[in-house]
Amino acid sequence: MNRFWFLFKSTAVRLSALYILLFAICAATLVFYVTAMSERLLTNQIREAVQQEVDQVKRAYDAGGMNLLLRTMERRARQPGANLYIIAGPSGDILAGNVASVQPGVLDEEGWTSLPFMYQRYAESGLSRRHMAVANIFVLDNGLRLLIGRDLGEPEAFRGLVRQALMIALAIMGLGAIIIWFGIGRNALKRIDRMSDASKKIMAGDLSQRLPVGGSGDEFDRLSASLNAMLGRIEKLNEGLRQVSDNIAHDLKTPLTRLRNKAADALDTTDGEVRRVALEGIISESDQLIRTFNALLMISRVEAGSVAAEMSPVDLSAIVSDSAELYEPVADEAGLALTSSIETDIEVQGNRELIGQAIFNLIDNAIKYSSDAEGHGDITLKLLRRSDGVCLSVADRGSGIPAEKREDVLKRFVRLDESRSKPGTGLGLSLVEAVMELHGGKLELSDTDPQNQERRGLTVSMIFPAK
Repeated sequence: MNRFWFLFKSTAVRLSALYILLFAICAATLVFYVTAMSERLLTNQIREAVQQEVDQVKRAYDAGGMNLLLRTMERRARQPGANLYIIAGPSGDILAGNVASVQPGVLDEEGWTSLPFMYQRYAESGLSRRHMAVANIFVLDNGLRLLIGRDLGEPEAFRGLVRQALMIALAIMGLGAIIIWFGIGRNALKRIDRMSDASKKIMAGDLSQRLPVGGSGDEFDRLSASLNAMLGRIEKLNEGLRQVSDNIAHDLKTPLTRLRNKAADALDTTDGEVRRVALEGIISESDQLIRTFNALLMISRVEAGSVAAEMSPVDLSAIVSDSAELYEPVADEAGLALTSSIETDIEVQGNRELIGQAIFNLIDNAIKYSSDAEGHGDITLKLLRRSDGVCLSVADRGSGIPAEKREDVLKRFVRLDESRSKPGTGLGLSLVEAVMELHGGKLELSDTDPQNQERRGLTVSMIFPAK
């Protein structure tokens, strides 16, 4: 019983009931309208037929007088489905015809009766039941009144037939609607129950669960697909958070240990120079930790979209040119050649500071990992328009990154084994990827020279969407 009442609380059942009610109202309105129009059409046809009868009787009276009129009316009155014929005196008494009596006052009128009237017709076993009719009454020149009318049985029968058909149709429709109603409600409840079961597992901590998708493409499927995409995003963020926590624990444990050891050495020594060197090392380690946490905060801020409101048209060509000019001395000091090929007048919608930071990260990585590539130390900075948008790329001639590890290096704190001897936090490419996601673009990693197995290099491309 509780299940029965719960069914009526479901949205699907309530909507079905509403649709059925509205459909029934529209169907009833349409049927009554068609009935009224059909009755009006039949009534007009009856009036036209009666008027033709009146014209013929008048012509018979004009041609042969009263005798021809009586013979004509008698002949017509004997025909099957005959009209109503009455000859009445000036006082309204019926003198002849095929009608026993009419509603009082009808024969006092002249012309068309204003309303249908009741009459009694002769039958073999006496007076028949009462009928409704319309008639045209005119007065002859001898004072007699002549009534020619038509029974309204056909419109009445038609109205009754339509009403009966309407009631039967509504009853069948109601019964079928109730059956369909419960079927739809039960099916909707089953799907909601499956979604509820999956939600309970998700709330219990199993983020790998997904809401069921039936494949019909209906509202439930679209809702499930949207929620599944959201769950996938949440799972990815949670996995990233877990990974970041693990990486922070591993990667920051070493500098914190060094920081503690240096502080202990400074505390234990009485030599001023040794203490000064130890304190300088502590400051250097602290600065590195601050930079790490600043990078983390910047990535979180970018991923949260809190800087999206700071977007504006920026001159990307100018930003890239300034970056190349700033890093040329740094590259020269490392024994590298930084060359650039920059198309002018390229603008994108973005955040100038974030784009500049991303470019700095890429150039800094290129210098860092190309400094030991003797004879292969060129770094190329390019900015050009492409069919799919604007491409900003930084290419180096270092050892490169294997294709199977390129997804990993975009994660926070992930550093390949061969790069752990170099300074850094493993957050550079993570920040660049976050910046590109914020700007609606994408980050691509590829080999600079795929044919060179030892020094294939790495090209990192920032693809901005076309304006």
